[in-house]
Amino acid sequence: MECRRRPRTPGHGAVATAVRPRPAPAGRSRRRALSIATSTAASLCLLFAKPGFPFPAACEAQPGASSRSRFRSNLYASAAAFRSSAMWAAIDGRRYDVAKAHMREAQALAEMSGDQAIKFRIWSHAGAMYRHMGRPADAFAANDVARNLHLTRRDPLFASLGLARQGAIHGAAQDRTATLRAFEQAQDAMLRADPADYRPVWMLAFYDQAELDSLALSAHLALGDYSTAEYHAHRCLAVPRPHMLRSRAITTTRLAHAQLAQGAPDAATATAMKVPAEAATQHARVTRMLQEFGAALRTPAPASSSAQRWTEHTATWRMAA
Repeated sequence: MECRRRPRTPGHGAVATAVRPRPAPAGRSRRRALSIATSTAASLCLLFAKPGFPFPAACEAQPGASSRSRFRSNLYASAAAFRSSAMWAAIDGRRYDVAKAHMREAQALAEMSGDQAIKFRIWSHAGAMYRHMGRPADAFAANDVARNLHLTRRDPLFASLGLARQGAIHGAAQDRTATLRAFEQAQDAMLRADPADYRPVWMLAFYDQAELDSLALSAHLALGDYSTAEYHAHRCLAVPRPHMLRSRAITTTRLAHAQLAQGAPDAATATAMKVPAEAATQHARVTRMLQEFGAALRTPAPASSSAQRWTEHTATWRMAA
């Protein structure tokens, strides 16, 4: 599905000149205002996310009780968001001790912000972390915290994401019936969601039909249901997401694994070769998944034409590097 962002109002500026200036084109003014606002917000949030930043003093500097309250909430939510991003990067790199440290900081900041969306994001990330660690009981517990927030009752899209991640945990736990039920409910919730509703930028940036199919792909791979995994992989790749090149590389690699497991080494090799060299060599998770694919391809027949073709293909990456 497609989610729309609310229009943003460009900032105002003036240039002192000897003659009356011409108004800048609307598009250029909007782009410049958004660029300045984005870079300023990012710089401030990076500062606020550092341990020991004097939040109370920053908040008290705002005039008026209502302004101070809003500023405080936004400040803590922004800091929590940056901690959450650091947490996700650590999860992706399998640095789980670092991820848990970021999680604790993010959870504390999110609680002080009172922001339901950032609380959902952090607890949902925690569920994904424990799933990757092979701890399904903890994964269910963390994801349930996210799913039980009243935000999920107000917005079906958040409910859908919570259910889809629940389905991925069920897949890792080898519960096929619960996996199918969770993804069916996630799809129903997504269809009920209103694309015009306001949502945080991070939600709009990644959760759509393709992401739901990506989570289903992961779950069915874990279950060993390779034909269903392949079906979801094709659905995911059919959605154009030019800003998600790394995610596309991961999905393509998973598709290759699913095809190989179904006894189609030639098709699997052709699929794996579609992963761009940049993604294959510069993203640790993609590199690791492709190494696992190569090992699985060579195990039954090291001298097969598919194995030789894959070896020759990966050699070009090393030469390019």
